[in-house]
Amino acid sequence: MIEAILPLIVATVISIIIMYCFEKKISPMPIIGAVLVSVFGGLTIYFDNKVFFYMKPTIINILFALILMYGKFFLKKSLLQLLLENSIKLKDEGWKILTDRWIYFFVFLAFLNEMVWRTQSEEIWVQFKVFGILPITFIFTIFQIRIIEKFRITNV
Repeated sequence: MIEAILPLIVATVISIIIMYCFEKKISPMPIIGAVLVSVFGGLTIYFDNKVFFYMKPTIINILFALILMYGKFFLKKSLLQLLLENSIKLKDEGWKILTDRWIYFFVFLAFLNEMVWRTQSEEIWVQFKVFGILPITFIFTIFQIRIIEKFRITNV
């Protein structure tokens, strides 16, 4: 796995550059992801220790949960709403519910990643990371449609 980390870092940086070339701006999420891939990938290579790379998804998910919690408790605003309000128009109650659900979901993903990498082989962890997290996230997102429909603001 360590031999694949440097190409991953390079590909991640190139994708950020390409994104900037096309859009002339970059959203915070890809930048955070690229920084974490580079930092944890670099630590993995430097120390020749895969633990840093195994923990990257945990840290990213905890970071996302903390960001949403910061918005909820300190700013008294749904940062999820700030991110998605151009795409989805919801009542405040809907944004609160979605924010809470995403906080719990990110914590769940962090916990799940920790359980898998600490109890399973590297091969199983890689399979989980590639073929597990995306479908789990997709299914979770599908289950949010009901809340979106219930609290959608319609132009009447």
